[in-house]
Amino acid sequence: MSAPDVASLCADLASERDAVVSLLDGINEAAWATPTPAEGWTISDQVGHLAWFDGAAAVAIAEPGRFAEIRAEAEASPVDFVEAVRERWAGKAGVDLQQWWSDEHARLVGAARMADPTQRVPWFGPPMSLTSKLTARIMETWAHGQDVADALGRRRVPTGRLRHVAHIGVRARPFSYAAHGLEMPSTEVRVELTGPDGEDWQWGDPDLADRISGPAEDFCLVVTQRRHVDDTALIITRGPAREWMGIAQAFAGAPGPGRRPGQFGAGGEEGV
Repeated sequence: MSAPDVASLCADLASERDAVVSLLDGINEAAWATPTPAEGWTISDQVGHLAWFDGAAAVAIAEPGRFAEIRAEAEASPVDFVEAVRERWAGKAGVDLQQWWSDEHARLVGAARMADPTQRVPWFGPPMSLTSKLTARIMETWAHGQDVADALGRRRVPTGRLRHVAHIGVRARPFSYAAHGLEMPSTEVRVELTGPDGEDWQWGDPDLADRISGPAEDFCLVVTQRRHVDDTALIITRGPAREWMGIAQAFAGAPGPGRRPGQFGAGGEEGV
């Protein structure tokens, strides 16, 4: 598969956002306060988080100097910064949250389309390429959208956009170990996934003994910590592959708590 360009990534990000919006359309105001599987997070929190970080990404792309100030504030007092960010959407009505996210998403896409495609984008971790930044936003939108779907008891139809999430999940293997303070084994792992339309997605040498195979959606649910690996149809060899799936983390930040085995039933099916 050829490397995606900025235009195609912006289109996929817009489509992923539309998929989450379709879950939100028609819910009443009380439903916005529904708890999601992320402890302490409501549906409002999930959407507010996506809106704020889409806006932050737009600033990082278009105004890196201004973003440096935001990052310095976060590094100076992480706890206070997180609370200050959450205050941005506290008390907002659902319709206002949707509009805010729409505006910030438009700012992000506009900034990306106007940017030099070769530029490096600063972030709260190491800087990354513009295409990697957009891919990360697709992953975040899909993952937080899963929390919304789970909270509402709905099952989403997987799409080819999962290829972006799976790619980040594979690339983030070293980070998964680093986030947990562990040394990554020198052993490489082969990943063979089946996409939603039956296509084969592969990473790593085909002759590797340590491997993971199965539905792409299940792999994406595990690496974004939206399902426990035991509740998926993934086939995993023992050793490094199994160890990785136990700590896999495609998103930046401290290690997440993940999901409990059986939290959503075998195979990750609970009518969502």
